[in-house]
Amino acid sequence: MAGLWNWSAAGLIQPERVRNALAGALEAPVTELPAGVPGGLLCDVYHVGGDFPTLIDVFLAPDDIAEETAASAVAVRLEAAVLLPDDTLNPTRYVLAEPDGTLRAVHVDEEETDDGAERRHARPCTGADPACATGPGCGRSRFRPVAGPGRPAAA
Repeated sequence: MAGLWNWSAAGLIQPERVRNALAGALEAPVTELPAGVPGGLLCDVYHVGGDFPTLIDVFLAPDDIAEETAASAVAVRLEAAVLLPDDTLNPTRYVLAEPDGTLRAVHVDEEETDDGAERRHARPCTGADPACATGPGCGRSRFRPVAGPGRPAAA
């Protein structure tokens, strides 16, 4: 275990509920900072504004499970959408783990505040969104752009 995951969840979710969902999804003990449990994960949860106001930082994340798999399982347990970084360098592009476990690429408007990043206006990555042009990689991602109404998906 050595990774760091930074997620945002829709709705104001209590830290203990987030830690319980993470513990259930990963079948591992999860504690808050600064406490620690040998072999466990550390999880900091705090709130900001925006459409995804619950920020979740997971320290000592396992390297034997894909981050998007873990986020999907947590989203199901929380019954709330969870945003996580995708595999591109586009600063507006994320993977959205929906409450039913579905994973899809989205673009999000982001604003840095003194309390942390506020994320709003999640919309599907179609390859035609102006945000697709602000950074590389939408078409090369494992999470491909989706077809918009009346048009094929971008390659």
